[in-house]
Amino acid sequence: MFKLKVADSKFLREMVTAISILVDEATFKIEPDGLKLRAMDPSRVAMIDFELPKTIFEEYVCSEPIKIGMKISELLKLLKRAGKDEAVELLLDDKTGRLQVKITGKYSRDFTMPTLLASEEEVPTPKITFNVKAKITTHGLSEAIEDARLVSDHVRFEADPEKLVLNAMGDLMGATITLQKGNDALLDLEVKEASKATFSLNYLSEIIKAASATSDIATLEFSTDMPVLIDFQQTKGGKLTFFLAPRIETE
Repeated sequence: MFKLKVADSKFLREMVTAISILVDEATFKIEPDGLKLRAMDPSRVAMIDFELPKTIFEEYVCSEPIKIGMKISELLKLLKRAGKDEAVELLLDDKTGRLQVKITGKYSRDFTMPTLLASEEEVPTPKITFNVKAKITTHGLSEAIEDARLVSDHVRFEADPEKLVLNAMGDLMGATITLQKGNDALLDLEVKEASKATFSLNYLSEIIKAASATSDIATLEFSTDMPVLIDFQQTKGGKLTFFLAPRIETE
């Protein structure tokens, strides 16, 4: 049995929206210390690592750890009906196995939705040694990615101790976006070894567009031809981290 209540429906909706970018059917772990999800997208190119600690919730009851499968798009439909000042309560009905979603504000609405069979697959956190760590504003990162999308469907991240560069090359046009150390958008840059790796702009654009609603600052970590980690700093606590596999280019 569990019962979760949040006073800020907008925050919950934004977090669930970020999850929906990669997965639609997801298995959440509801544990005494908080809500957790680690899942890969159907193509297994990207992964999300998501946590909401119990301290974020106005009310959090979890009598014992439980896994519950949900269809994210259906949950999101209901959350979009809640105004920003309205509270949302999630409760599992042990008798029917259905999820109850209660929205309270000017008036109350009670919805029910089916749960899915929980996946038994355990998705491990990738064990990667990163040589580059860049802290960047989500707005700056979003602008750079959208600039790159004008000319190509993929982008190469390059970093040395002084700058982070995004290079995009299409059939007809190219773009180079340079974030110099000390730039307003590039808040910090640590480089153990000059590195470069190429990634899908479609994935990056969707992830950043959705996650930027929850965070003003993102941390990028990558190494040559290795997956990139993008962690979106959460002011209220919790974790919203994505991993994206590289596109391996042949010379």
